[in-house]
Amino acid sequence: MIEQIEVDGVPALVAPASGPAHAGIAFRVGFADEPLARRGVTHLVEHLALFSTGGADYHYNGATGVEHTFFHMQGSEDELAAFLTGVCASLRDLPLQRLAVEKDLLRAEANGRNPAAAGPMALWRHGARDHGMPSYPEWGLPAITADDLQAWVRRYFTRENAVLWVAGDGVPAGLRLDLPSGVRRDPPAMSSALPATPAWFGGSSGMLVWDALVPRAARSSVFAGVLERAMFRELRQEGGLSYAAHTGYEPLGADRALVTAVADTLPGKQNAVLGGFVDVLAALRVGRVEETDVAAVVKKQAEALRQADEQGTRLPGQALGLLAGRPVREAGEAVAEVRAVGVAEVAQVAAEAWDAGLLMTPQTRGDWVGFTAAPVRSEQAVSGSAYRSLETPGERLIVGPEGVSVVAGDNCATVRFDACAIVRAWPDGARQLVGADGIAVLVEPTLFTGGAAAVGRIDAGVPAAVRVDEPARDPEDVPQPAPAPSRGSQVRRGSAIGGLLARARRAVRR
Repeated sequence: MIEQIEVDGVPALVAPASGPAHAGIAFRVGFADEPLARRGVTHLVEHLALFSTGGADYHYNGATGVEHTFFHMQGSEDELAAFLTGVCASLRDLPLQRLAVEKDLLRAEANGRNPAAAGPMALWRHGARDHGMPSYPEWGLPAITADDLQAWVRRYFTRENAVLWVAGDGVPAGLRLDLPSGVRRDPPAMSSALPATPAWFGGSSGMLVWDALVPRAARSSVFAGVLERAMFRELRQEGGLSYAAHTGYEPLGADRALVTAVADTLPGKQNAVLGGFVDVLAALRVGRVEETDVAAVVKKQAEALRQADEQGTRLPGQALGLLAGRPVREAGEAVAEVRAVGVAEVAQVAAEAWDAGLLMTPQTRGDWVGFTAAPVRSEQAVSGSAYRSLETPGERLIVGPEGVSVVAGDNCATVRFDACAIVRAWPDGARQLVGADGIAVLVEPTLFTGGAAAVGRIDAGVPAAVRVDEPARDPEDVPQPAPAPSRGSQVRRGSAIGGLLARARRAVRR
């Protein structure tokens, strides 16, 4: 039985658990709340808040996600109280003398992290805003100040925007949650960079990735499990096309969830994997669902819920749900909801998921399977002064009062100043602008006639709040014009627009 109480004004969930006691505190703030020009601010707060516990012997952790940040530990009652009390005290008085060091640690952490197969999906679905932020590096770190951090804490790390959970005998004696007062912050509304769905874009790896926004419900979780079983059977066991084929289910906000499917491919088998996956999904959406698959998934998920309830590991999920405005539910209710899912419910979710789907193809096209190509270029260029490319015939940089464009033939990439999410600025004059829709423009002044003047106009037009100054580059990294290609050759990938337009929203430069 989950008990709902308050501790120092913070809503709290308490339940008995077998094994070691564990507890945590979650805040309704994550990557989706950050503007791109301050990307990394929440993660930085998390690191600073944990600094005071760095010498502790007990097991603890902190994590920043799309919509939540939490601090968690396992240990004795005294250790639980000391850890959570210390975290809240650190949030009240961040060790700002550590700011430069923690920024370097975050950069080192990012350099050691392997890119996820589904990494580009959020960017293509949402653009460079709210739920698109997980696709971007922590580009805002150089610009984040002590004042930014303190303002972020005052806004999001408050009593009203937090939930405590304790799995054990009860609230540890001596626990003190000394947090500032504030208000509950709803998750940001999801934007969309897709004019139509189902949509596709071409991936650069041999991985197929598909995702869809679906209702946050047991039937959607069961659908994800059934889809995984069908993919494994058709793509690996029977087709021999993929070695790894799996799915994931991630709740978002109060009533939505993201189902993701990933399958690897062999060279020369990309179209076969794509066709096989689409066939699996199409069969599910028209009701060709194996009852044995549904029964197996329902049994597995019901058992997992029971075990999680006994161990107290359901509490973190319930805490995050409470922050999103969902009621706390006992395990029996959740199990009953899962057991009520049948073939019809799975088919219903499959149909909804098909309509909302986004597909990253494995180095092939996706229009032949009935998906619409996601936009990779802007509809029109801005009006203004034009600067000729020194290495790519016909390519022009245009800077006007409303924004900046790079144009080559029918290809156009435009970032308007009033919809600019970030401008990364290097001392040598290079500028990378990213629009809210995810379209990016990289300006290397050495590659255009009058490039320095163009950069001056850009700097005068962009809002100061979105500018992030980068450290100086090695002079050898500053591009110089190459000999002009012969007539009829393709746009160089090293030019300002070469490669950019083919994968405009993937123009993520670290």
